[in-house]
Amino acid sequence: MTAGATLPPTSISPTPHQVWTRARGVVLAVALLLVGAIAIAVVRSGVRHDVLDPRSPDSHGSHAVSALLAGRGVSTRVVTTLDEARDAVGPNTTLLVTAPDLLTHRQQTELHSAIVRSGGRTVLVAAGSWSVGRLAPGVMAAPAMSSGSALSPDCALPAARRAGTADTGGVRYTTTHLDANACYPSKRLATLVRLPAASGRGDTVVLGSPGILYNNRLDKQGNASLALQLLGSRPHLIWYLPSLSDTSATDSRDRKSLLELLPSGWLWGTLQLFVAAALAALWRGRRLGPLVPEQLPVVIRASETVEGHARLYRKTNARDRASAALRSTTRTRIAPLVGVPAAQAHAPEALLPALSAHLHGDEQTLHALLFGPPPGDDAALIALTDQLDALEREVRRP
Repeated sequence: MTAGATLPPTSISPTPHQVWTRARGVVLAVALLLVGAIAIAVVRSGVRHDVLDPRSPDSHGSHAVSALLAGRGVSTRVVTTLDEARDAVGPNTTLLVTAPDLLTHRQQTELHSAIVRSGGRTVLVAAGSWSVGRLAPGVMAAPAMSSGSALSPDCALPAARRAGTADTGGVRYTTTHLDANACYPSKRLATLVRLPAASGRGDTVVLGSPGILYNNRLDKQGNASLALQLLGSRPHLIWYLPSLSDTSATDSRDRKSLLELLPSGWLWGTLQLFVAAALAALWRGRRLGPLVPEQLPVVIRASETVEGHARLYRKTNARDRASAALRSTTRTRIAPLVGVPAAQAHAPEALLPALSAHLHGDEQTLHALLFGPPPGDDAALIALTDQLDALEREVRRP
């Protein structure tokens, strides 16, 4: 079939007004999200710190403890990496580790070595079973109880006896050290343990709950007294806030690719799934049989379909496609009537000579009618329709 049978393309792009009508809902939603994000960013644009941060005035910050220590001549330095913590510790320092469980086992081992050499005090806050065994050997963590309970010291540690009742609790500990101080028992297990160093210089304090360091609980019970005595025994306090972004948490020698991290069983199982999916596709493909006619639930008359196409053509001013459809249909119907095969019905060099001989008409006039340019307006399209109907009636006339 030649190019004469192909319907010419027609631009049916929506107008700018139609585009805006369809997209204004999405644009409005995106605009509201942007405005909300900007508002939240403005509200939260102030400096914010984490829990137990000595710079934070929030309820769960620790600025109040830091201020009280500064009034007693104790300087506070915040560090966030293992290297900074190891370099800062010494006999005149207290190292406070706010989240020991965030440290990897390798970090815990390196930090403990630095603690042993320092000869200062180390305070571990809420150290669980993941970290307490390495940072405080000989101490074991038991299941935690509710934190914030007012507990009595019930031990000989001078700092605890002077502070009296405090809001401790949280993780509970047992120890095998005979010279350790086990204070503030909860269900017969201590929530504060002090271990003197084997060398006689320095000690390690394991605190089961961070409650006594919070701003909003520092004035309760003997919390302030206990916090100042635990953290203010040396002139310098190193406040270590472990961070997951610390590069010392990863070793380049330990890095593995994603495929190396996946267990071999998962890779083998994935391959089996692909094979099973391929076999299932082949099995289902072989079951496809011939097409089965199905009764439509609603019968649509041909005239309705024609009218629907006509309305679409008119809505988009597609006179080129409408005229091409009319001419193509006319050529298809009259070609067998003049002895032209259906395959050559849209070839001017085959159809026009046979049609001209049949009607004894002008070949150029027939070419303009059957293969001419699209009409310029609706009136011309209606006239073309009438002419094509007249031509077909003429050809069918005996």
